[in-house]
Amino acid sequence: MKSLNYILITAAFLIGGMLHSQEAVPETYINPLDIDYSYMVYNSSNNISYRSGADPAVIEYRGEYFMFVTRSFGYWHSKDLINWEFIKPEQWFFEGSNAPTAFNYKDSLVYFAGDPAGYGSILYTDDPKSGKWTPTASITSNIQDSELFIDDDGKTYLYWGSSNVHPLKVKMLNKDDRFLETGVQKELINLKEEEHGWERFGENNYHPTLKEGYMEGASMTKHDGKYYLQYAAPGTQFNVYADASYIGETPLGPFKYMKNNPMSFKPGGFTNGAGHGVTVKQTNGQYWHFATMALASNSHWERRLCMFPTYFDEEGLMYTDTSYGDYPLFSPDHPTKPGQHTGWMLLSYNGKTTVSSSKKQIRKSTSTDGEFDITKMPLRKTNEGEIISEVLTDESPKSFWVAEANDDKQWVEIEMLAPGDVYAFQVNFHDEESGIYTRTEGLKHRFTIEVSEDGENWKRVVDRSESFEDAPNAYITLNKPVQAKYMRYNNVEVPGKNFALSEIRVFGKGLGKKPAKVKGFTVSRHEDRRDASFQWEPVKGAQGYNIRWGIAPDKLYQSWLIYDKNEHLMRNLDRDTKYYFSIEAFNENGISERTEVQEVK
Repeated sequence: MKSLNYILITAAFLIGGMLHSQEAVPETYINPLDIDYSYMVYNSSNNISYRSGADPAVIEYRGEYFMFVTRSFGYWHSKDLINWEFIKPEQWFFEGSNAPTAFNYKDSLVYFAGDPAGYGSILYTDDPKSGKWTPTASITSNIQDSELFIDDDGKTYLYWGSSNVHPLKVKMLNKDDRFLETGVQKELINLKEEEHGWERFGENNYHPTLKEGYMEGASMTKHDGKYYLQYAAPGTQFNVYADASYIGETPLGPFKYMKNNPMSFKPGGFTNGAGHGVTVKQTNGQYWHFATMALASNSHWERRLCMFPTYFDEEGLMYTDTSYGDYPLFSPDHPTKPGQHTGWMLLSYNGKTTVSSSKKQIRKSTSTDGEFDITKMPLRKTNEGEIISEVLTDESPKSFWVAEANDDKQWVEIEMLAPGDVYAFQVNFHDEESGIYTRTEGLKHRFTIEVSEDGENWKRVVDRSESFEDAPNAYITLNKPVQAKYMRYNNVEVPGKNFALSEIRVFGKGLGKKPAKVKGFTVSRHEDRRDASFQWEPVKGAQGYNIRWGIAPDKLYQSWLIYDKNEHLMRNLDRDTKYYFSIEAFNENGISERTEVQEVK
């Protein structure tokens, strides 16, 4: 019997190897996006050094794409929405641009605004790749957190607002006369936290003292003759940062709250937040929503960018698909599933991790606005004397490890809980007292990655030892999958004074069984109808669970991914809305069948 089992296992490995050699690995991307984020100038007076990318304004111009990002001292260009190249303009705002806005007017000119001071000229160019811009002769005030929108008839609108008191506003400009104001100005919408739970301030929509969320990040999308005025709430530093929309028949309104809000929402998983963004139409007709994610390790203003596929249903409701949104996703050019989950699962979660040295290991979480709960991890070693790290496979970007040196003697080794077919890696670096406070060229992350089935015999699968790439959230896919139970990161050099990591993530397909269907799933809405509690029976072998909900059984547009727990409290529901819920379990081998959809009044 043993010999038969051995023959069967050997045959399975041989067949698997044959399949690997034939498999064409599709092009993919991951959130947060893998770009060379700029170091920030603000907070430099406090010697706080960190990278950030937030408040993206993305446009399509003559078949290519341009992305403008808060205080980045320039902008990015792409032909495919995945590979982005930084453009340093000839002249730019001293502190970069703040909550920028850009608009492509009939493929003739690109208009841009985003002076950190909140006033200035609107710039324009017919060649954004050149970095040459011309300012208009007028000075426009109140362009902080603004959105420039030019309708098909040439009428021009500037939406703006960033406040926990004042509403979003709009004023009309004359595009043909130096963008001078025409005198038409109007208040539009404000938050209604007493009705919309997701607009409440704080992590998980709770704060001990502040109740009013911030409304900001106006954005306008015209689709099928309707105007979708999008806005962000309740605060960029929180996991529940989201975008929602009001729908109007004209650019000036009146606007009606969209009943499936928030339309872009990612509160759970590795990186959270999907707010203060913009919706852009790809050349093939597919819509994408670019938004802001909270990293918030060095500072609450430490952020990253994300991109999710966006749709309009038969009712004209706008929504994004953020489910498994920080796992590998099919590229925008995929013929049938752009932006959807590839099915590659997380193989490295809670993997046993050892490191070359350890200056410090920190576990952080956001407590209240501007504050962290900080735990300094004690130094622990294996019986063999190797240093243990508990923060590099915990699915938290706020926890991090700092090595004793930034050289080629530093390494990280992860023993995954089970073997699997490895397809991709994401290496998330941490900025530990880097001493860099502005956009700096010539930075590079150099390293190699090896894998092993037994921890003894290693195969190099990634070689960036001579790379010139600056990749603080490096995402690397393999040409073909390789079976492994161990991975090893070998450092060469990284930017700044210290080598530090927040997370190494290994993606692929496990060799075991996906979890069974969840049982005992119950949903209870509280007396405060904005809140709901969830419970379910633990599923053997599950890493975590994905709760899905929406306003109809076939409109479960929102989701919340949770690791380990079998209960959850949600404070983001709209008070007067009836919802439908379902849940699924997942592990390194796949995703279970969903439970039957429950109606909860």
